[in-house]
Formats: sequence, C-alpha cells, structure tokens
Amino acid sequence: MKSNGLVLGVLGGMGPAASAEFMRLLAEKAPAERDQEHPRVILYSDSLIPNRTAFLEGKGEDPSPYLLKGLRSLLDWGADLLCVTCNTAHVFIDSFPLELNAHLIHIVEETIYQCRQRSPKGAWLTATVGTVNSGLYQVHASRSGYEFKVPSPGMCKEIHEVTEVVKAGKIAEAARTYRDIIERLWAIERLPIVAACTELPIAYDATGLPAEMCVSSLDALAEGCLRELYKPVIKR
Repeated sequence: MKSNGLVLGVLGGMGPAASAEFMRLLAEKAPAERDQEHPRVILYSDSLIPNRTAFLEGKGEDPSPYLLKGLRSLLDWGADLLCVTCNTAHVFIDSFPLELNAHLIHIVEETIYQCRQRSPKGAWLTATVGTVNSGLYQVHASRSGYEFKVPSPGMCKEIHEVTEVVKAGKIAEAARTYRDIIERLWAIERLPIVAACTELPIAYDATGLPAEMCVSSLDALAEGCLRELYKPVIKR
C-alpha cells in the first residue's frame, strides 16, 4: 500500500535512542511491501535541546526556542505533518502558535486513545517527573473522562531515574529497576502501564513482562502518524 505522499517531519534527539526506536516502529508498522510504498520522513534529531524536566523544576534553560526552531525548520524543509518523540516537550508545545499545532500529531492524544482502547477503566501513568507534575496527561485525559492512576512521588522519582539510565545506554539495568517498580504498582492494582516517556518503552521491552500490559507512547505515536500518512488526501 502506497502512502498518500505527505511528508512527516520528526523532531527527535530527546533522546536519540527513542528517536531511533520511533523510526524503527514507523518502518515496521507501515503497510508497505517495498521501499516506494513507505512514507517520506525527515528526522531532525537535535540532542542539544535543553532538558525539559530540568527547566520545569527551575534548574535549566528553557527548551521552547529550540523546540520552536526545530519544528519550523522541519516545515521549511518540506514537512506536511509534524511529530515530536518526547512527551515532556508537549508541555511546551501545547502553548506554541496555532499554525504549528495544526500540523502536529500529538503523542499524548495518541497515547490516551490507545489507553481507552486497551483499558477503559484506567491505567498507571509512568513518565518523567516533569510530565507527571505538569499534569500534561491528566489534563488531556480529563477532556474525554479518562482517568490515570499516578504512582506516589517517591515512585515517580524512581521512574524518572529509569529514563535517565536508558539515556545512558544501560538498558538491562533500566529494565530491572522498571520491572521492580511495575510489580509494586501491580500489587496495588493490576492495570496496564502507560510508558509515557519515550525511553520507557525501551526499558519495558527488556523487562520480560507481558507486552499487552504496556501502552507505549512511541508505539501510539507511530500508529497515529501512519494513520495520517496512509489516509486519502483530498486534492483541491
């Protein structure tokens, strides 16, 4: 099946492993049988974008100008659609000019959509401290009446540390810690785990836990992008 010809612009580098995993998923899930049936994609992997959570905690540089520049660059280079492979970045992106938001496939909205399909009664939200404390997922979910279970502040800090271990390339170590956290959450209530930081799906895949018990934000974003890249486009 051939894509509709729209060009996807991906702003990544937050972190590089998550961006690479997203590109793998995009290729794996595309309903294509040969090169020419895959969508055209521009990846801008900018690892110099300041840490999003650090700024939200008052400890670092504002990433907004970098994010805005990256998205505008992708549009200048020919992107018709945009996506960003970082959940916490969407705390900032939600306030960007409407002409950018209009092109954006929103990772939070796509993840919540999958959560509603997988577990209508709720799910555990695992993410960076910045994402959790900002209320990003909670606010978007409330619009459709969906509810997330949020781990304790101490566990949220542990989960955040898992994301940093993945960024450091220590996947096995991250998986061991993440599995221990998840098992403690399941002792409270056995609901699907939402990997709402793009490093967390990488850690979850290495835990050995059931795939069906994780809603991956990377997976959700890839499916959302492919939906837009393969749907008919009305030409005027």
